[in-house]
Parts: sequence; C-alpha cells; structure tokens
Amino acid sequence: MFQAWLEDHKRKFGHFIGNVWVHPEDRKTFETKDPCKGTVLASTIQGTTEDVNQAVGAAKTAYKSWSTLSGHARARHLYSIARHVQKHSRLISVIESMDNGKTIRETRDCDIPLVVRHLYYHAGWAQLMDTEMKGWKSIGVVGAIVPWNFPLMLLAWKVCPALAMGNTVVLKPATNTRLSALLFAEICAEAGLPAGVFNVITGGGAMGSSLAVHPDVDKVGFTGSTEIGQLLRQATAGTGKKLSLELGGKSPVVVFDSADLDSAVEGVVDAIWFNQGQVCSAGSRLLVQEPVFDKFMDKLKVRMRNLRLGVSLDKSLDMGAIIDPTQQKFIAEYVDNARKEGADVFQTDAPNGCFYPPTLITGVGTTSKVVVEEIFGPVLVAMPF
Repeated sequence: MFQAWLEDHKRKFGHFIGNVWVHPEDRKTFETKDPCKGTVLASTIQGTTEDVNQAVGAAKTAYKSWSTLSGHARARHLYSIARHVQKHSRLISVIESMDNGKTIRETRDCDIPLVVRHLYYHAGWAQLMDTEMKGWKSIGVVGAIVPWNFPLMLLAWKVCPALAMGNTVVLKPATNTRLSALLFAEICAEAGLPAGVFNVITGGGAMGSSLAVHPDVDKVGFTGSTEIGQLLRQATAGTGKKLSLELGGKSPVVVFDSADLDSAVEGVVDAIWFNQGQVCSAGSRLLVQEPVFDKFMDKLKVRMRNLRLGVSLDKSLDMGAIIDPTQQKFIAEYVDNARKEGADVFQTDAPNGCFYPPTLITGVGTTSKVVVEEIFGPVLVAMPF
C-alpha cells in the first residue's frame, strides 16, 4: 500500500498548495530516507521564498470564506477529515514509521489514534464557538513549523485548533519527515476541505524563517529546538505576530525508597526510551533515593538488556532507529564526553546502521553537560539523592 502510494506519485513530491500538487521548476530536491535501512523513499522539493509567497497567498485568499463559515460548518469538515484519516490509518502508520524510524507499534497504537482524537475534539470546540466563545475572532493565516519526532501528531496539535477556530494554515514539516504531512494534505482535499485552507510546503530551515517573517502570516506556531525558537522570537519581535513556542526540555524522574521499584523501572523505560528518547518531555534525568539507588540500577540494567531494537515495521520491537546519522553522531558525542569526564556508561547492543543503544550514565556531577543539556536520544543520566 505504501509503495503503491509512492509509485502513484512517481516517488517525486512537490508542495501541496490550494488542494493541488505544485512542482516549481528549477528547485533543489531532498531525498527522504528510511532511517532503519538508509534506503531512499522519495524525492521532495526544497522550496524557496517564492513558494512561501504562493502558499501564504492561497491561505490568505481562502481565509476570507473559511473564517465566515459557522463553527458547525467547520466542524463538519474536521469530522470528515477524521473519518478519512481513520480510513487510511494503516497507510499513514506505515509512512510515519518508515519516514521517521519509530516503531510501527507506536505509530499505529499511539500517534495516529491521537491525530484522530484531536480532529474530533477540536471539531467539538468549533461547534461551541457560536455559543461558548461569542466575540472571539479568528486570527488569520497561521504558519506552522513542526519537528521530525512526531511528524503527524504535532501537525494535528497545530492544525486542528487553527482550522476549528476559522484560521487557515501553511505548514512546513521537518526536513527529514515530509511524507506524512503531504499525505495528510492530500487526505484533507479528498475529505472536501476547501482549497487553500490547509497547505504544505517543504524545504529547509531557511524556508521556515521565510514563513515566520512573511507579512501576511498572522501567527506562528513552532515546535523544535530551543536555539531555533530563540531565533524565531527575535525575528518576530515587534512585528505584531502572535507566536507559540514549544521547545526543548530536560525532564526529571524521581524515585523514592518507598516506591514499588519494579513498577518504577517500567515507568522509567517508558519515559526515556519511548520513541528512542527523541521526545522533548523525555525523562532523561533519573533521581533515585540513595538507599535504593544501587538496587534500582541493577533492576534497570536487566530491563535494558531486554529492550528490542530493529527495523521499525517489526511489531514486536521496543525501539526503532535514530532519525539520521547526524543526530546519531550528536548523541554519541555527548556520551563520549561523559566517558572522558569519568562517568560510568552502561549500554546494551544495537544493530548496525542508524541505531543507538539504550544508554545509562552514572557517576556524573550535577554540572555535567549530559545532566543539564538536552541530548534528544536514548540516553538516561542517573544520580542518587
């Protein structure tokens, strides 16, 4: 099914603007790859400022009619999209898994069902707009920029409320994970969403900047690194644009000596090794009360040895691949630096390729880089207290 969809598009994808595929001439391309195998899935366009202008223009034109629809009318469109996502859920799950490297179990059982729930939930809010939110007005054109760790789920977080409240959207997916966003746009058109209400443009970081500072974009929603978020804050300061930022984190997990240690181990495993640790809210710091620290580390290491890594479409796996070799190297550098600082590093086995083993680091000080900086990988730093 997935291969057939790629072949239907001759494995070459343009932008999706105004409910049609747009293939501008003389554009550079980017090869989207399966992180697990390194094989090329499709070729996508590296857009330019001209493409941003076209997409924003389509969204601005569509806003005139979309914003005047009743909340109930917009809700019907969101319900229709939700049903079509459910209809294509198997295809979407496979695309999300192969494009990102995360396990099919996560995309099938978590990500895609949550996308559907967001569509239904915000359709419900759209129906309440005329009664519960009298006097509230839509903003206009929303520029949405999403990362690669949850490509479609984070798309839904931004797109669903924006459309429900009468805004139109131009979305730029992450460089490495473009396919599910493009399929979602195609599904929106299939479900009857009016042309220009939702548009997808593909490109690198510079294109995201062009979208954020475009004079006809009224709000920017960004999820990604703290560094890029700071740049967007600077770029939009004083422009009057509304800005939502969801950035990095270094979340702690705290285990007291009164805890059920076996249950706590499972909680830690889910907190840090879900989605290969590529989660802004990953529990990447572990604080364990001193009387049970050694015992808890022993139990955790046993559990780590049982984690299964491999090609993402295997339904029995716990972890898939890291998004790309650059991120894999980034993670490895943090761990290598911790070793140089004298830390104890425990790792299990990992397949060859773009995989990184579950890693437990102990024996570090509170000012170590692995303690205070986001690694965005399957690396847990544990300390007693």
